[in-house]
Amino acid sequence: MCLVSWLNFILLSSIKESKEVQKGKELYDYQKEDLIKIFDKFHNCPPSYNLVYQLPTGGGKTVIFSEIARRYIKEFNKKVLILTHRIELSRQTNNMLNEFGVDNKVIDSSVKELPDQGDYDCFVAMVETLNNRLYDKKFELNSIGLVIIDEAHNNSFRKLFKYFEHCFILGVTATPLSSNFKLPLKDSYHELIIGHSIPYLVKNEFLAKATTFSYDVSLNKLKIGINGDYTVRSSEELYSGMQMQNKLLYAYEQRSKGKKTLIFNNGINTSQYVYHTFKEAGYDIRHLDNTTPKKQRKEILEWFKKKDGAIISSVSILTTGFDEPTIESIILNRATRSLTLYYQMIGRGSRAIPGKKTFDVIDLGNNAARFGLWAEEVDWQLIFNYPEHFLENLISDEEIERRFTYTMPDELKAKFPNTKNLKFDIKAAYKEAISKKQKPTVVIDQSIEQHAQMVIENTPDLMEALGLARELDEAIADRVRRYSYCLHNTTRNFRDWLQEEYMRRLRSTLRSAY
Repeated sequence: MCLVSWLNFILLSSIKESKEVQKGKELYDYQKEDLIKIFDKFHNCPPSYNLVYQLPTGGGKTVIFSEIARRYIKEFNKKVLILTHRIELSRQTNNMLNEFGVDNKVIDSSVKELPDQGDYDCFVAMVETLNNRLYDKKFELNSIGLVIIDEAHNNSFRKLFKYFEHCFILGVTATPLSSNFKLPLKDSYHELIIGHSIPYLVKNEFLAKATTFSYDVSLNKLKIGINGDYTVRSSEELYSGMQMQNKLLYAYEQRSKGKKTLIFNNGINTSQYVYHTFKEAGYDIRHLDNTTPKKQRKEILEWFKKKDGAIISSVSILTTGFDEPTIESIILNRATRSLTLYYQMIGRGSRAIPGKKTFDVIDLGNNAARFGLWAEEVDWQLIFNYPEHFLENLISDEEIERRFTYTMPDELKAKFPNTKNLKFDIKAAYKEAISKKQKPTVVIDQSIEQHAQMVIENTPDLMEALGLARELDEAIADRVRRYSYCLHNTTRNFRDWLQEEYMRRLRSTLRSAY
C-alpha cells in the first residue's frame, strides 16, 4: 500500500470512529459512573457471572444498557442478547440500539428462523418467543457473550437461563425484588449493583419531585391472592362502589383538576366505572386496558400526549413500556402489595422536562403508608439479600387503619356553619362508659345523637337532612372502626353491620325530629 493510500485509510478510519462515538445519547455523569462499575465486573468476574443492576424508573436504564451493548460488542468481540417481556419494550430497545449504532434484530412471533444472524451483533427477543424457538430447536444463537434482561424482577426470564449458562447475565430493574416471592432474585444472581437513588435524581433535577396526597381507605374487604397481591375481584367490589367513585372524583377535583392525569385501577370494570363517573362530571377522559385494540390504543395515547388536562383511566397496561413526560398527576385508585408495581405506577409521572419539575401523586390505596413515600431512601441490598424479611415486615392493613386520623374535608365542614364542635372522641366516650359501668353501646347512641344534632342544626327540612347525613359516610365509618378497636376482637361482618345499623338509626332519628 502506498503512503497516500495508507494516510487515506487512517483518515477514513478516524472519521468512522468519530462517527461511532457521536452516535447515541450523551450519558449523564451518574450513568457513566455505573457503566464503570458494570464493566469492571465484565473484566474481573467469570464469563458465567449473573449480576443485577438497579436504577429507578426514569433514570435511563434503556439508554445505559444500549451503551453497554455497544461497548461490550466492541471490547469483547462477542454478541449481545437483550430479553424483554413485552413487545413495546422490544420496540423501544430496538429504536434505542439503532440510535447507538448497534446492528440489531428483533426476534418476535414473526421470526421463525434466523438464517441471517451473522449480519447482526445484537438481538432483542421476547422471552416467550425465544424460549419456544430454542425449545423447538428452530435455531440457535451463536457467539453470545452477554445477555441483558430488562425488568429482571419478572421471573418469566428464568426459564431461559439454561440456554446461556456460559454467558454473562446482566439483569436490569428498578426494584430488585422478585415478582414471585418463592423464587427470590438472590437465587438467580450473584450480586447487586445499586445505581443512584430517587432522592439523588430528584435533587439533581433528573427526576421531577413528587407531592403525595393520601386519602384514608378501609381495605378490610380486600382479599390476598396466590400471587401475594390483592385479588381483582375484591378490588372491583371496593373500588367500583359509589363511595370510592365519589372519593376518587373528590380527590381529583381537589388536587388534580386541569392537570394531565393517569389513573391506575385494579380491574376493567372499575376503570369503566371511573370513565363514566368522570364523563358524567363533564371531564374529558378515556379508558384503556389490555383488551383495547392496537389502533384505538395508539389513538388514545396520541390524544393524551397532545391534549392539556387529558385523563386516562387504565388497567394493567401503562406500568411499563410507556413514557409520557407531560403527565402531571398520578392517581393510584387501587391498593397493591407489590413494591415493584408501586414504583412503576408512580414512575410514569416522574419524568423531568423543561417546565415540569414537580408532579402529584394521589394515593387511594394506603400504598404510601405501606411502602413509604416514593422519594424515600430504600435499602435495596437488604431487600435483595433478605426479601422474606421485607415481605414479612410489610405493615398490615389493620395497623394502617389504626393509624388513620380522619379529618373532615373543608368542603364538608362548610355545610355545618351552625355547629361549633364537629368532633366526637369515641375512645374517650368508651372509657367513660366503662368507668360508669354502662354498656359499650351507649357510645354509639351518643355518637348518633351528636351526628343527628349536627344535621338538624344545619338543614331546614327532612329531604336536605337525609342528603347531608349521606355525606357523613366516612365520618361514620371512622367512628365505627374506632369503636370496634375498643371492643378488640370484632369481625369484619360486625363492623359492616354496625355501620349500616348506625346509618339506619341516624335516618330514623332525623325522621322523628322533622
